[in-house]
Amino acid sequence: MNLSAGSIHKPIPTLVLFLVLILLGVLAFIQLEIDEDPNIDIPAAFVSVQQIGAGPTELETQVTRKVEDALAGLDNVDELNSSIQDGRSTTLISFLLGTDTDRAVNDVRNAIAQIRQDLPADINEPIVERGEFIGRAVISYVVASDRRSVDELSDWVDRVIGPALLKVPGVAQIDRGGGVDREIRVNLSPDRLLAYGITASQVNNQIRAWNADLPAGEFEVAGNNRNVRTLGSAATVADLRQYQIVLPNGSSIPLNSLGTIEDSFAEIRQEAWFSTRQADGVGVLNQSVVTFSAMRSTGSSVVAVEKGVKAAVQDLQLLLPQDVQLEMIFTRADDIRASYQATLAALVLGSFLTVVVVACFLRDWRPTLITATALPLSIIPTFLVMRWLGYTLNSMTLLALALAMGNLVDDAICMIENIDQHLRQGKPPFQAALDASQEIGLAVIATTATIVGVFLPVAFMGGIPGQFFQPFGITVAVATMFSTLVAITLTPMLAAYLLQPKARPILCGDSDLN
Repeated sequence: MNLSAGSIHKPIPTLVLFLVLILLGVLAFIQLEIDEDPNIDIPAAFVSVQQIGAGPTELETQVTRKVEDALAGLDNVDELNSSIQDGRSTTLISFLLGTDTDRAVNDVRNAIAQIRQDLPADINEPIVERGEFIGRAVISYVVASDRRSVDELSDWVDRVIGPALLKVPGVAQIDRGGGVDREIRVNLSPDRLLAYGITASQVNNQIRAWNADLPAGEFEVAGNNRNVRTLGSAATVADLRQYQIVLPNGSSIPLNSLGTIEDSFAEIRQEAWFSTRQADGVGVLNQSVVTFSAMRSTGSSVVAVEKGVKAAVQDLQLLLPQDVQLEMIFTRADDIRASYQATLAALVLGSFLTVVVVACFLRDWRPTLITATALPLSIIPTFLVMRWLGYTLNSMTLLALALAMGNLVDDAICMIENIDQHLRQGKPPFQAALDASQEIGLAVIATTATIVGVFLPVAFMGGIPGQFFQPFGITVAVATMFSTLVAITLTPMLAAYLLQPKARPILCGDSDLN
């Protein structure tokens, strides 16, 4: 092959090329994130509509059907699924694989905004969220204090800890376990209601109508249409106490004249308990606590999210009162790191055993060394392509590297063995490398094409399995192609300058015996 001859005659460009590939590959390997599985993007969105007090039948006719009709006309919609419970309607919109998720979610938001005026006025604002199929929590903490109540700890998690951790790259959601939810309670007095001639339902309707943000039409300014919204709700509890309730006779009174308004907490429906062994090592202390867990977003890695959350928690610990302690109770990253290190150890061991087997058959340290260079020079540049494609060091990519380990030295072994045959014919190493590479260069490329033709189609499978196996097929194919590049360039070049000439064997029929 001309490429092989050029590498033999001009070795400097070939050496510089592979030195650059090794340097960039090492830098890419350092930047690669560690994860459990490949990132799979499933284009989907959730639409949640809450209407307190509404029954399933009412929600279906007034909310769910209108939402489904508005979403059915969107592009690339694959499936619509709705579930209805008392007071809440949830619709899952699944799009065809390959659809841009961000654009699809924006289309859903626009469709819901267009039908907002057709939905009941007393519903809460529809919530449109991107579908995040990210599995279980990445890391969990317990928030404990021997001086503060669960109510205070819940407030710390909701107001301080949660918003701070949501700023960490890759964190999609913070789930609180245990604790209580803040609730503004309006306790109406039956005697006062009777005295003023108004019912609790009428008071509730007035508060709900005031505590809503609704569209109010549009107006024209300098030839441009501007939307108008009516903003309601109370900024503080004091404003709610002074809200004027209109009585049946036309007069109005403050809301606190009909009862009491408290900044309180909702009914406790779940509790979290943390058990610790006492100082004497005998008893166990059970303490009511609040927990929180970090959920990762699509496209982020478990290990990177865990590192970011740990760093943020250390900074938060300095801002929290000294009696409030944050203690990690669970992390998925430890198992992933252990699996990653075990796989790397297996790769190193496999490389060593490969070199040993080659040495046993070649029985010469010079060709063994040349063949062994094919392993790092094929794997390390592969990391550069993985980084460029956005892959991570996960179960599929590491499996691909481990599976390709045996293929990476095949081409180099074929090349070095053919060069050795020419050396046995009495040729000098330089000429032997030229002739051997010219003979089997095309065969080496054909062998690589066969292997790539087997594994590359795996990367183009359809559906969810296709997204899962795509990094596997691409990684095997890229590593194999780099091994071929090594075999037709670096291997003959090193053989031409490192191997020693061999004496031609004397055969019985040679003229020297006569």
